[in-house]
Amino acid sequence: MKKIQISPSILSADFSQLGNEIKKLEKAGADMIHVDVMDGHFVPNLTMGPPIIKALRQYTKLPFDVHLMISPVHKYIKDYAEAGADIITIHPEATKNLKDSILHIKKLNKKVGVSLNPETKVDLIVELLDSIDLVLIMSVNPGFGGQKFMPEVLDKIKELKKMKNEKNLKFDIEIDGGINFDNNKLAIEAGANILVSGTTVFKNNNGNIKKNIDLLKLS
Repeated sequence: MKKIQISPSILSADFSQLGNEIKKLEKAGADMIHVDVMDGHFVPNLTMGPPIIKALRQYTKLPFDVHLMISPVHKYIKDYAEAGADIITIHPEATKNLKDSILHIKKLNKKVGVSLNPETKVDLIVELLDSIDLVLIMSVNPGFGGQKFMPEVLDKIKELKKMKNEKNLKFDIEIDGGINFDNNKLAIEAGANILVSGTTVFKNNNGNIKKNIDLLKLS
């Protein structure tokens, strides 16, 4: 089994201290930094664009795991690649041609992620799994932090893990949404090897980020 990695979502960080918050995450043992990008159109919320990501890039050498919840996504991919994203994750519903968008990300020398909302079927990406570096399973409806975990999505993770093993594929399985110390074990047992967590990392145990990351990793 792949080593469990934690990708803390800076959506739950102190936005007035984002650079310092990212430094704290790196020091505490985070494996990457999860950046939620929302456009107020594809999802009902607004967050950050390329200029903020570019400004934050200087604060860490950790990979930027950038989740684009924007539509249409294709024409903005290059902007996020140039801003400093290392992994660019998109939604099938946000592009006219998922295969073209995957190739576009690869041509920019970035890792490709595809995100599946709770109601989105795995079937949509089965034929593309050999060209994807990461599948992000949403365990809440995207758009807001602090939502309750939806355990029914664990079946999708098990399905992906089975396909991955049968076809000897290398993609990571990431889960995002309501991940805490009660359900992290369920997600890992189902086959997830990257856990995205915001509220739990930043708020639990009086804000002891290192302790929270270690607990999420089950280490």
